[in-house]
Amino acid sequence: MLIYYFTVAAKIIIFISIINVWFIRFNKPTPWRGGDSKSMKEEFETYGLSHTIMYLVGTIKVGLAILLIVSLWIKDLSTPAAGAMGIFMLAAIAMHFKADDPNIKSFPALILFILSVGIVAGEVVLADL
Repeated sequence: MLIYYFTVAAKIIIFISIINVWFIRFNKPTPWRGGDSKSMKEEFETYGLSHTIMYLVGTIKVGLAILLIVSLWIKDLSTPAAGAMGIFMLAAIAMHFKADDPNIKSFPALILFILSVGIVAGEVVLADL
């Protein structure tokens, strides 16, 4: 049953983190931004990505975060939403490497990737119970 509580906590942590990044801190500097960026727009420019891609990525990440919360009631959404979020977090880590950022800047994306993988693994274990 501990794995169940882990998956619930991981979904909530991912949701809060994504909402924080894409709504609360969107135009604010953070120690995790790529390069010397002071906003999300500057960060995507650092990675050589357009504003259109930025809004597309943000929409998808927020949508996946919402699906993770909805998956607390509709279990079939959990694995695809967490798997897709994990892929986006790997892409975020890759963008930090592309920008020659210090490894520490990838830390939040790494944590969210690990939580996403944990959700997928936890759902597999729970399915066998």
